[in-house]
Amino acid sequence: MQYEDFIRTRITQLRIKRDISEYKMSLDLGHSKSYIQSISSGRALPSMTEFIAICEYLDITPRDFFDDTVDDPFLQENIISELKEMNEKDRRLLLELMHRFNKK
Repeated sequence: MQYEDFIRTRITQLRIKRDISEYKMSLDLGHSKSYIQSISSGRALPSMTEFIAICEYLDITPRDFFDDTVDDPFLQENIISELKEMNEKDRRLLLELMHRFNKK
């Protein structure tokens, strides 16, 4: 039961972070307009196939979904993607800045 609650809550949290309504998400996933609402309210849970589709829709991995230490996995993935484009010298400089910010 605890995992079911986590799944419902996490879908809601991530959907709201992306500013997507239950109605829009339901229709975009190819379901009736109340599909996501039925998950959020506890009347249903997504199948594994639907869970993967929800993750893809939210542009996150299943690993990101279950990592509740990250509020906005989409933002984190964008940051990581940008880091990969930087040269090593700039990444080191950015890391130093991050250390300074985190000390405050």
